[in-house]
Amino acid sequence: MARQRIRKRPIADINVVPYIDVMLVMLVIFMITAPLLNQGVDVELPQADAAPMEGEQQDPLVLSIDAQGRYYLNVGGDPAEPVDAQTLVERVGAVLRRRPGATIMVRGDAGVDYGRVVAAMALLQQAGARRVGLVTEPVEGGG
Repeated sequence: MARQRIRKRPIADINVVPYIDVMLVMLVIFMITAPLLNQGVDVELPQADAAPMEGEQQDPLVLSIDAQGRYYLNVGGDPAEPVDAQTLVERVGAVLRRRPGATIMVRGDAGVDYGRVVAAMALLQQAGARRVGLVTEPVEGGG
């Protein structure tokens, strides 16, 4: 009795199930972390009828000043933690050394003393800032 060899042909299909599993896990991770990225400092912005600034390629550096006059910076550490004046100058200086033409936006609460905003702008100038803008909310009904 002669034995015949049966050759098995290689399977040319790609199993995509593991890729779908990875994609779904990543989707869940992004869905959970996306709301956490929108945390910030509760600041009541003053209203003004002004045209918006032209956007730049990179995200601007944002300095927020709350009603109690505390500073918050959106880079270097937790943006929800207040920073002192020295830390503010150091962090802004470090960012400006990497991105010399970076725009810095100041979000001052409507209830904060104007002198505190001016002091913040002086600290930004001390750090080497050349472009500083003030963030306001548009006047309702204005156009």
